[in-house]
Amino acid sequence: MLGSYWLFISGLIFVLSLLLHQVPLLLVALLLFLVGGVARLWDRYCLVRVEYQRRLSARRVFCGEEVQLEIEITNKKPLPLPWIQINDEIPDGVTLLKGKTSPSHLMNRVILSNLLSLSWYHKVKRRYPISCRQRGFFTFGPALMRSGDIFGFFTREEQVKPIDNLIVYPKIVPLEKLGIPSTQPLGDIRTRNYLFQDPVLTMGIREYHAGDSLRRIHWKTTARLGQLQTKVFEPTTTVDMGIFLDVRTVKPPFWGSVPELLELAVIVAASMTKHALDQGFRVGLYVNQNNTSSDGLVRIPPSQHGDQLQHILEALAQVYSTETIPISRLILNESRNLPWGSTIVVVSAMPSNALLEALFQMKRVGRKAALILVGNAASGVSIDGLMVYHVPDDIMWQDLETLSISGRGN
Repeated sequence: MLGSYWLFISGLIFVLSLLLHQVPLLLVALLLFLVGGVARLWDRYCLVRVEYQRRLSARRVFCGEEVQLEIEITNKKPLPLPWIQINDEIPDGVTLLKGKTSPSHLMNRVILSNLLSLSWYHKVKRRYPISCRQRGFFTFGPALMRSGDIFGFFTREEQVKPIDNLIVYPKIVPLEKLGIPSTQPLGDIRTRNYLFQDPVLTMGIREYHAGDSLRRIHWKTTARLGQLQTKVFEPTTTVDMGIFLDVRTVKPPFWGSVPELLELAVIVAASMTKHALDQGFRVGLYVNQNNTSSDGLVRIPPSQHGDQLQHILEALAQVYSTETIPISRLILNESRNLPWGSTIVVVSAMPSNALLEALFQMKRVGRKAALILVGNAASGVSIDGLMVYHVPDDIMWQDLETLSISGRGN
């Protein structure tokens, strides 16, 4: 490039002009030296006090909604910029409704490029509407700014590191659309006012009555009085629900993924979470894969806090297709931490014998359990004694689009 050798070329012409006694060559050498010096100074200060900002109209949206990406370039100095190019990395999981992108050397990334000129103390804004057609956790940036002198001798680059994040929640649809009755989706759990007895809060002791569980007998008092005595527990209206999402979508022991089944399973889990929270349940989420932002599995304990829906939707937005442990093992491990009287709801596309055995074991120890099967591959599964719902994979996605309901957690 000429800019790399401007001093050498101008010096060579200057020497030749002296040897040949050519005044025009001398003038050319001086002019080239002057132009090169100005270009070098321009290159040195072209990106000084140039600011690039990226803004998103929303940081959390639901799948199918739109956000607006706004970029702002400001030149805060008296030196004009004849040209400046900004290459901003954006995720390929979102769709620009205006503007064009080019491929990036990074996976799942594209480049949004802007080439413009800025006069002194000039600001330019550009807006790009974005359609969020895919759930996920998306990052925008970093950006690379490139500029130089007016003659094109020199070019300077600078990276703008600030990152902006966008979380696209999965769709939330009415349970009836999924084939799950919303009035009593879990059978005998009818309302949030259903009274349970909390085995942690012992209220007193009474004489044993026929039909009392042997697990409630207070053996120390029985031994002291020589007569069977039963513990009396404090009543509680708290109903906990643990939603277990199985990310496996192909039959074991094979590995792979059916994206449509996984998306449907995530929609079912999100819709069930919204419905249960609205009904007064304390809801938690458990997924048999590692958390993308921290060590350990995806594990959100049951709660009815105002931010619980947001926390669960954020976790579901980042669910991917890789299984870390079998869902049956996750149920057995986490059920120990769920309060007595909790309901276990499992969403799975490929129910294994181990999963069914785990659910029956939960029922044997007094827990309530339900299985939601997604996809036609599991349509033939019929389990006596277990509450099972089936969500076919040929459900109309356009209908899900029109029937999605507002369930914002932010």
